[in-house]
Amino acid sequence: MAISKEKKQEIIKQYARTEGDTGSPEVQIAVLTWEINHLNDHIKAHKKDHATYRGLMKKIGHRRNLLAYLRKKDVQRYRELIASLGLRR
Repeated sequence: MAISKEKKQEIIKQYARTEGDTGSPEVQIAVLTWEINHLNDHIKAHKKDHATYRGLMKKIGHRRNLLAYLRKKDVQRYRELIASLGLRR
């Protein structure tokens, strides 16, 4: 299930650094985290859905790359983000 516009705007508003910010790593990581969590629920219910599993793995890889970029650029922002999202890194 795709993320609704309302939910995405709510996430963007919460993690945006400035007004109208949709491209910062924080926003991208937060949206990906929401999608990953919901795909995990789908995979638990539909174990043989390999196409969705592949999409999930691609999203996890993308989030991992964005987290590595943020950690390299600004460690403090990285720590605040993983604490607010509840990621274990």
